[in-house]
Amino acid sequence: MQYVEVEKKFALPNPEALKAKLDALGAKPSEPTRQIDQYYNAPHRDFLAPQAISEWLRIRTESRGASINYKRWHPIKALVKTHADEYESGVADVEAVRRLLEALDFRPLITVDKTREAWTLPDIEIVFDHVAGAGHFVEFEFKGDATGVEDASTRLQQFIASLDMELGEPINRGYPHILLGRQH
Repeated sequence: MQYVEVEKKFALPNPEALKAKLDALGAKPSEPTRQIDQYYNAPHRDFLAPQAISEWLRIRTESRGASINYKRWHPIKALVKTHADEYESGVADVEAVRRLLEALDFRPLITVDKTREAWTLPDIEIVFDHVAGAGHFVEFEFKGDATGVEDASTRLQQFIASLDMELGEPINRGYPHILLGRQH
């Protein structure tokens, strides 16, 4: 199980051009899925308090089931993050988990409603997201074997450069940041 995530995200003005390029490379798309992500704030520390938000707790529901996820981005105090520790597990009873969190004084912060389509190549997953209220985005995530975060980041950057495409503005924040109006 991989517990470190290395990804790059961009606003995407023209998803179809990138999809055509990926298709030419032999990537295959998954069926699009709608994901509803409910983000929570912790009672023991305010995830929104620091200028550079470095952690989130999320419950995701979608047609294939539900999951709970915690991410802690690094470097913790940096405005631009390089990677995240990520812990995720399936949830059999999502309503029980919601009630459990609320009983422990975790409070809902924001809901992200998105449609996601994943494309896969060896070592790289490319995810197209349409986020209600925010627009179109693409995330590139390194999924291969690497000697560390720096190696994975370099290889991910090389892949993105090899596409030779205008992707739009790099996004160094998550969808909850965007919907909450947070810059970092």
